[in-house]
Amino acid sequence: MRLSRLAVLLCLLFLPLAQGCSKETPAEHAANVYAANEMAAAPVNANLPDFSLLPDKLAQADHLMTLSVTLHFSSQAWGILQLILLLSFGGFAWMRDRAIALSPNLWAQSYAFTLLYMVTHTVLSLPFSLYGHHLSLAYGFSVQSWGSWALDLIKGLALNWLLYGLLAVALFRLIGKLPRLWWLGFWAVCLPIALGIAYINPILIDPMFNQFEPLALHHPDLSAKLEHMGVPPERQFLMKASAKTTLPNAYVAGFAGSKRVVVWDTSLSPGQRIQPGVLWMVGHECGHYVLNHVRNGILMALLMLPIAFYLAYRFLNAVLRRFGPRWRIPSPQDWAALAVLMLAYALINDIQEPFSNTISRNVEHNADIYGMEAVHGLVPDPQAAMKDEITADGLRGLNDPNPAPWIEVLMFNHPATGRRAAFGKAYNPWADGVGPKYFKK
Repeated sequence: MRLSRLAVLLCLLFLPLAQGCSKETPAEHAANVYAANEMAAAPVNANLPDFSLLPDKLAQADHLMTLSVTLHFSSQAWGILQLILLLSFGGFAWMRDRAIALSPNLWAQSYAFTLLYMVTHTVLSLPFSLYGHHLSLAYGFSVQSWGSWALDLIKGLALNWLLYGLLAVALFRLIGKLPRLWWLGFWAVCLPIALGIAYINPILIDPMFNQFEPLALHHPDLSAKLEHMGVPPERQFLMKASAKTTLPNAYVAGFAGSKRVVVWDTSLSPGQRIQPGVLWMVGHECGHYVLNHVRNGILMALLMLPIAFYLAYRFLNAVLRRFGPRWRIPSPQDWAALAVLMLAYALINDIQEPFSNTISRNVEHNADIYGMEAVHGLVPDPQAAMKDEITADGLRGLNDPNPAPWIEVLMFNHPATGRRAAFGKAYNPWADGVGPKYFKK
């Protein structure tokens, strides 16, 4: 099957997953139009009627947005440039020589090469990481000490090293045995590994970085409401996020039997009544849970991997024909060729980012709707609950009320805060002549 036919087939398979198998309802359309018109009527980076900041906070938000955009695109560019420089100056050839000299064993060579690469990449990228944490501390978003931050960095590096060493061995062998079809074979290898990681991540990996407890132990009232919205008590957890951050949040993690809703303790006050906005926030996560957004996201990624791997295969062969002798990489079956594949991955990832962000914004938008409909009858005013919570989060996070459209398209995996606040105010599926999207009227 030609690549174009494969791409069309996979796109047809994943589009229903991306759209959540649901069409825009009349109430949703009206609220979307209201939010779009509100943003279009206001200048870029200016306040909106439904989400505004005080002048000093608005200036801070504008400055923070400028820094975030600069960091985002400069770190992407630096990630590509550092790979090209290391290839051009023989850095990866030197790493390969060290790995081969260490041992004739394939596993030892793989883990030696990947360790050298990952440490080099981490060190070269450290200025961006350090400055990002500095900003979080400076703006009061983080309370994590530098020692704790560094420990998390090392833990992440170690876990990735264990995985990448394994994948490198599998890839190296497939390139040798299936020089023209290794990309398809590697996809078959990645399928069970990706599903396995998605399953064990909340059980084994997340607890290495944060502490988790059953939600019902601390907030039985909220746990009962979550159960009412479709999440069993044994799938509800509280994360002690206050040890590292000041921002509220909740999320869904896991796959199949490990799927769960996790609420950060920064979102809740022990012994106090659950606020309507917080209830909407966990309702939003119930939307991710009930609508299987995590599962669908994993399936979409896995369905698109063959195209990415095929493009990497073509890129590797073309680049080695042109630059292989200069970079001292004689063939695809060379440890240093992995760096060329990493370069292909970086390019593909940067190019596809706007498309994956578009899908993510659609998914988050549907979870917003589910949350509003789920808390109908549990709070006095679902519209106010969403709008107030989005506004409060935007104030705490110094979110730009009306970012430039191109920034939202390229960078945002959630709709802009101003758009969400305006939508929450306008979305009324309980009015005459319309109906809810996910719940019966």
